[in-house]
Amino acid sequence: MVESNVMKVSATQRVRNIFHRLEVDRAVFYGLVSKLWSLCSGPVTAILIATKFTPEIQGYYYTFATILALQVFIELGLGTVIIQFTSHEWSKLSFVKTGNIEGDSDSLSRLSSIAKIASKWYAVAAILVTVGVGVGGYIFFSTSPQVGIRWVMPWFVLCFIEGVSICLVPVWSLLEGCNEVGRLYTFRFFKGLLASITVWIAMLMGAVLWTAAISAVVGVLFSLFFLRRRYWVFLKTLLLSKFNGPVINWHKDMVPMQWRIALSWISGYFIFSFFVPVLFKYHGPLVAGQMGMTWSIVSIVASISASWLSPRAPQFGILIAQGKYEELDKQFWKTTRIVLAISGILALLLWFCVFILNILPYNWASKFALRILPPLPTGLFLAAQFVYTIASPFSTYLRAHKKEPLMVFSVVYALLVGMSTLFLGKSYSVMGIAAGYLVVNISLMPILIFIWNDFKKKCH
Repeated sequence: MVESNVMKVSATQRVRNIFHRLEVDRAVFYGLVSKLWSLCSGPVTAILIATKFTPEIQGYYYTFATILALQVFIELGLGTVIIQFTSHEWSKLSFVKTGNIEGDSDSLSRLSSIAKIASKWYAVAAILVTVGVGVGGYIFFSTSPQVGIRWVMPWFVLCFIEGVSICLVPVWSLLEGCNEVGRLYTFRFFKGLLASITVWIAMLMGAVLWTAAISAVVGVLFSLFFLRRRYWVFLKTLLLSKFNGPVINWHKDMVPMQWRIALSWISGYFIFSFFVPVLFKYHGPLVAGQMGMTWSIVSIVASISASWLSPRAPQFGILIAQGKYEELDKQFWKTTRIVLAISGILALLLWFCVFILNILPYNWASKFALRILPPLPTGLFLAAQFVYTIASPFSTYLRAHKKEPLMVFSVVYALLVGMSTLFLGKSYSVMGIAAGYLVVNISLMPILIFIWNDFKKKCH
């Protein structure tokens, strides 16, 4: 019996040692579990879309998501800025068991001012998204090829719910900056679990284009429940209390970083969300639906890798604020090696699955293959996404310094991807878009590494 217990302890310790070497803490663990759930639930969702949606409805479903991504033009990257500024202030603060904040009073005063700036900004952003994106999307769909789909009411309701959801964005950024990534990633796992189940039930009940709005409502309600239970005192302290100490001035302190981040975020739309609308406009909802489902598969590469990378962003910021550059570089390179290995293996596995689907005899699997792109363009997109994922740790490292040295790089990147998508997509459809995306990513990767190395030499 004693020997059995010793063996159990030894096995447990070996697992813990493996997790430690792979930098798997609570945040990374739940981030990984969330992504693994996405890997398992994604095929179920895709099968339901293929069986419960017509190809045209599938096109509208994915195009809804890419048009909603236009909210980046209204958010202007403030969420990322909040994380960086909050992490620097939080280096002198901590939570107590009651949920209150203790530590340096000046840092608490500045943190409170950040929270108030963010809440006002996103309240206005919520209104602009609800009205602006809603009307803009209506014009886009009204002037695109018509296939008799009832999309108007589901679209406007979805925009309204998205506006409500945007009001919570600054809260997530504050919590992440305060290094509450463990609880935050646990919450995101259960929220993702609930979202998948909601989507499945809605599809099975015949909700079609109402599916996204139903899922969004459930997500908002679950978010409010989580915040009320865990962080009510924290939020009241930051948003309702008055402090007499120093404050962060949005125009003076945050704008110099934010406008650079904003350009990078806006650039991101043309890098990640421009493919589907272009194909919808020039080749109809059928091809757009194939692209949308394929991109949801391709995005898994960056999504899984982010399980290691995202929790490190506030830690990078705290180490920079404390001047521990040697430890910062050690964590950075360890995380980069893990991201490189995971993303490479994952890209190969995903392409192999798509290839197998396309060579199977005609059955439900081959029918599903008709709802995604063929292996060649899918392989090009996966290769491009792998190159992009390699670059992600470098950009996270740079932005943790509360600076945005990648502004010009991001704008040039977006212009090249946007132009290749528009011109090649119009004439050569998905093959043109995929080839252009891969060539741009490979061409710009060495430039990013040069910028990172030059910045590191100057700042450290």
